[in-house]
Amino acid sequence: MDTKHTHSPCCSPAAPKAHAHADHERHKHDHAAHIHADDHDHGHDHGVLPGWPRISAALVMALLAEASHWLAPQIPALEYAGMALAVVAIGLSGLGVYQAGLKSLAHLQLGIHALMAVAVTGAFLIGQWPEAAMVMALYAAAERIEDQAMDRARLAIRNLLGLAPDTAEVLQPDGSSHTQPTAEVPTGATVRVPPGARIPLDGTITAGHSSVNQAPITGESVPVDKTLGDSVWAGSINQQAELQVQVTAATADSMLARIVKAVEQAQARKAPTQRFVDRFAAIYTPIVMVLAMALAVLAPLLLGWAWLDALYQALALLVIACPCALVLSTPVTVVSALTAAARHGVLLKGGSVLESARHLRTIALDKTGTLTTGQPALVAWEVLDNATTSPADAALLAWQIASRSAHPVSHAIAQGLHAEGLSASPVQDLQALPGRGVQARIHGATYYLVNLRWAQENGLASPDLQAAVHAHSSLGRSVSLLATSSHVLALFAVADTLRPQARQAVQQLQAMGIAPVVLSGDHPDAVRAMAAQAGITQAEGGLLPEDKLQRLHALQAHGAVGMVGDGINDAPALAQANIGFAMGGAHSTGMAMETADVVLMHDDLRRIPDTIALSQRAHRVLWQNIGLALGIKAGFFALAVSGHASMWLAVLADMGVSLLVVANGLRLRRTAHKKPAI
Repeated sequence: MDTKHTHSPCCSPAAPKAHAHADHERHKHDHAAHIHADDHDHGHDHGVLPGWPRISAALVMALLAEASHWLAPQIPALEYAGMALAVVAIGLSGLGVYQAGLKSLAHLQLGIHALMAVAVTGAFLIGQWPEAAMVMALYAAAERIEDQAMDRARLAIRNLLGLAPDTAEVLQPDGSSHTQPTAEVPTGATVRVPPGARIPLDGTITAGHSSVNQAPITGESVPVDKTLGDSVWAGSINQQAELQVQVTAATADSMLARIVKAVEQAQARKAPTQRFVDRFAAIYTPIVMVLAMALAVLAPLLLGWAWLDALYQALALLVIACPCALVLSTPVTVVSALTAAARHGVLLKGGSVLESARHLRTIALDKTGTLTTGQPALVAWEVLDNATTSPADAALLAWQIASRSAHPVSHAIAQGLHAEGLSASPVQDLQALPGRGVQARIHGATYYLVNLRWAQENGLASPDLQAAVHAHSSLGRSVSLLATSSHVLALFAVADTLRPQARQAVQQLQAMGIAPVVLSGDHPDAVRAMAAQAGITQAEGGLLPEDKLQRLHALQAHGAVGMVGDGINDAPALAQANIGFAMGGAHSTGMAMETADVVLMHDDLRRIPDTIALSQRAHRVLWQNIGLALGIKAGFFALAVSGHASMWLAVLADMGVSLLVVANGLRLRRTAHKKPAI
């Protein structure tokens, strides 16, 4: 991490509000700078490099120095002119690099600048001044190109930072609206979002109905219908109609800010491969320095080389020794993968999570709120007494009563029946029956929406009725009965429903050779029924949190296990699992999201197999990059030992492979945008 990064005092909570907008912009800039430092900290400072005008001039001067060197035998005066051109080229392109190299040598640090300083000095001393100029100019050009390539890796996170609008239309008590910076809008305020505009802050809809494009935040390819009470996120796009949104989180606490923060923190945690490469690079450069010295000394003694030729080959070997490409091979890949995942609604808390996800062999899922939506819905209903009422009348009566009750089961019945286009009629004397249900008078008659217990107490629970209720109860459904004082007219079954993507996610996991299991505290019959709907054969219910831990221990004996949950009671299992996945939607708890290694922002279970597939791709790219970097350096070492290396070719090889590993790492982002999955 960049330890030099500091926060301005005006960013403290006590700062005047007048500075809030400026602080918000500075915060965006600081985040980008911070990401830059993390992405490209591979042992040398690009601040010492000149801009393109000086680099271009240096390349021209280096070419003229080469031409002077070739023509010097015919025109001796050109030798001194060429040396002067070479000095000018080095001054234009590499004076800062040379000075940094001398400083590194004084501190016994063998970075690329130190190697370049030794190589250029040595080349001049042995009369290869055009080579010295060309090496330095090519190095500066290649490093600038490398910087531009790395900018692509940083671009995604910068785009994330810029998604949310800088201003919001805040509604005033008199009904007018006032435009003010989003950083100044307090929680609880209501903002107006016209159609086509980006939502400025996280909040809850208080007026209006529209579809919202959440793709920038969650990666969903289809806009989502939003109405009263629904949550919306800063940076998403209001598609159709005006919305009024009550702000629930300040700019710094928005979902967008949490995504950026999670990516930033994840980049700070080095992946196992990256830690290995860093340790390897620390011993690699000194080893190559020793080999170069051995080549310079032993080649003339053992192979009969000329001393100057041996020294030249040793200097070329020093140039290729820069571990730049090797150290770059991992962070650019990890950054690309983490950013791609974040843009698709998956927050991975570190490179180690990215790398280890490919080892998962079992995925354990909680039921309520994870495998299911966590919201009760009407899943079945039937008329039991056709002689007394018709299906249409039963539906209307049940809807009229349920729509007046605040109970979640009644709400689910009302919502389910409302889809059939029912219209309201007068309901009088609505009364709660504690532990039983509700009753009401409709057109002078009394009707009841109650449970089986009420029917039993009133002598209406026939064996057929009890069997029908038991059949639904065994599936984890809550049953309500529409009745009069003498007849049970209809039965309504309410249950937590399977998430729409759950079955597809299970199929994808199974196709990858990963076994999904359900571990839940709910009734075992309900758990098995819901698991069967999802296509999962192994399911256990009635588990306490400590029971889940025991089951996870047993599963981990057969390989790495991922746990998926959303509640406080899932937190111990999320921590115990090799990788914990937290549902990040409206019903998820903060403890679950804090404990987990991965947060699924949109509660889309298909992101779990996507994350595992991303881990597999990232692993392949990581080792492709490492192999590419080491392979090219090994090949160049063979050229140097055989006497066929040149210094300018060494620079092209080193910087060329750096660009190759950057481009290869960036493929993860390009792949991510070809389909809705990561």
